[in-house]
Amino acid sequence: MTSVRVLVVDDSGAMRAAIRALLARDPRITVVAEAADGVSAVDLAIELRPDFVTMDVVMPRIDGLQATGAIMAQAPTRILLVCDTTSPADLDRAFEAIAAGALELLPKPRGGPEALRHWGDKLTEAIHLLSAVPVVGRRRATRSSARPPARKRVEVLGVVASTGGPPAVAEILRKVSVKLPFAVLVAQHLAEGFTPGLARWLAEASELEVVVASGTVAARAGHIYLPADGHHLEVAAEGVVRARRTDDPFPPSGDRLLASLAHVYGSRAGGVVLTGMGEDGARGLLALREAGGVTIAQEPATCTVSGMPLAAIALGAPRFVLAIDAIAETIRTLATRG
Repeated sequence: MTSVRVLVVDDSGAMRAAIRALLARDPRITVVAEAADGVSAVDLAIELRPDFVTMDVVMPRIDGLQATGAIMAQAPTRILLVCDTTSPADLDRAFEAIAAGALELLPKPRGGPEALRHWGDKLTEAIHLLSAVPVVGRRRATRSSARPPARKRVEVLGVVASTGGPPAVAEILRKVSVKLPFAVLVAQHLAEGFTPGLARWLAEASELEVVVASGTVAARAGHIYLPADGHHLEVAAEGVVRARRTDDPFPPSGDRLLASLAHVYGSRAGGVVLTGMGEDGARGLLALREAGGVTIAQEPATCTVSGMPLAAIALGAPRFVLAIDAIAETIRTLATRG
């Protein structure tokens, strides 16, 4: 049995000891070293070439953002950010580190021993899931000449993403660079506590107003809608966004969002499945294509994790398979054609 070699990085000795103890419960994981600051983390990553790094965000010398960038440039590996979700500044720095190459976010544990053990289960699960992700220092960009059909315009757009999604969604919105005449609904898988940081990050990347929905709200053109933590996101009727509380382990459901667009808007809706692990969004995108909507998957070669677009492609769900630049250009086209 091959062990996953992990470097634990945190400026708190107590936190490092807790992570080491929690990971020691799993014989498939070996902690190869610990680092108390970003400089030591970079040095150890270069020296030891671990399979995985758990990375604190706020540390002395250099922080988790700078350390992530240096590691991905000099010794690329899988990085999981462990972040305090109570600090807006820490959340903002964490999303910047995701853009620099970190794979995923996990909130720091709170509560007593039972809560810590539960958090440890989430940590080990994340390590095993992400250990299947190929390590790539910088993904190549590609372009596609495919374009949406003439005279096609949509009235609402759904976007689905998971691992690697935040920087992909932000880049698309930045490159669209126009005030969209329709609402954009985003189902991005995130651990609880990170949605406010994602909302701020997307707002900075776009001219559109970002709304974190809880309950039922009006869908307004030129607005981006995210579900509150622990909620699914869907359209309940034309012009109505609904966020529903759920106990599902990986909310929000991309399939649920896209299927609701197919049911309510049919051919007047668009859907995009971006980078992510698993198959979420594939069946919903197929339902939208069968309803006559515009369906797009990110080019797998440009994804941080290609599982979700590949699942959609295997079902024949996307009409277009495009890199980020071409997705943004297509959305601009959908916004201007009548």
